[in-house]
Amino acid sequence: MRTARKLTASAALAVTSAGLLGAPAAAVNAPPVGGLEVSPATVTPGTTVTVSTAACGTDASATGDASAVGAGTFALVSAERPEVASGRFKVPPSAQPGTYEIVARCAGSGADDGRQVAGDLSVTLTSTASAREEQPVPVPVHPRGHVKTGVGGALGPDPVKTAAGVAVLAVAAAGGTWLLHRRARGGRI
Repeated sequence: MRTARKLTASAALAVTSAGLLGAPAAAVNAPPVGGLEVSPATVTPGTTVTVSTAACGTDASATGDASAVGAGTFALVSAERPEVASGRFKVPPSAQPGTYEIVARCAGSGADDGRQVAGDLSVTLTSTASAREEQPVPVPVHPRGHVKTGVGGALGPDPVKTAAGVAVLAVAAAGGTWLLHRRARGGRI
């Protein structure tokens, strides 16, 4: 008898543990039954948002309303899983920062017809990780033209400045030669 109790207590503990460990995995993969899942929940203007809900029942659809953020209405339909209705809308580029309520109203002939669920969408002007993933990669710009470093060749960008520099060097060379020649002859300046 004693062995049977231990076995029963162990079996009950195993079943309880499996139930607790299995629940979070199911909750992660399914949208909330009573609400509207907004993904991503924080976006920048111009980002496409996906919403889904399991509140409308099997093979149901819904009409979404994102007019609070300026996106208007959109359809939610069952696609991958019959118990989940999902849809997409684009946040307008003119959307202002803030938190907006996105609403979906269930449609169909079942008990869930007319049921309304809501979720929050946060709009920011700073880029989030999900918004950065959707942005196009910028094309690198390569420099063109002359580099203005102060050192140039004879065919620099301004021929007038080049000619003036050559003239100054010629006068300095002639003056230096004249002074050296006079000094060599012993004359005074």
